[in-house]
Amino acid sequence: MEDGLGLVPMLFVLAIAILIIASLWKVFEKAGKPGWAAIVPIYNLIVLLEIAGRPMWWFILLLIPYVNIIFSILVNIDIAKKFGKSTGFGVGLALLGIVFYPILGFGDARYLGKETGIEDHLVS
Repeated sequence: MEDGLGLVPMLFVLAIAILIIASLWKVFEKAGKPGWAAIVPIYNLIVLLEIAGRPMWWFILLLIPYVNIIFSILVNIDIAKKFGKSTGFGVGLALLGIVFYPILGFGDARYLGKETGIEDHLVS
């Protein structure tokens, strides 16, 4: 009888973790942020909020159980829009990040930054 996880499942989990870290690293670099921030647990959320254009106090909302689910979806939708992607892609980032973050990080999406903010539409 085995104790804990076997070797194959552990390697699978490790491969997924490496894929997610590498994808976030690329997304951060595309957005002009340091890629290494993807591996720093709390700081990576702060960087994601910066990329999404959301205020830093939203970090507190991301720590509250159940509330964090809604605000995480909103942040991911904003991140998708900052890269010129649709709201549906943002929901995909939130719910299936293992699939959508590699597409965003390694695909041809470019960070558009503030060009996609609502304030730009109000000025026009």
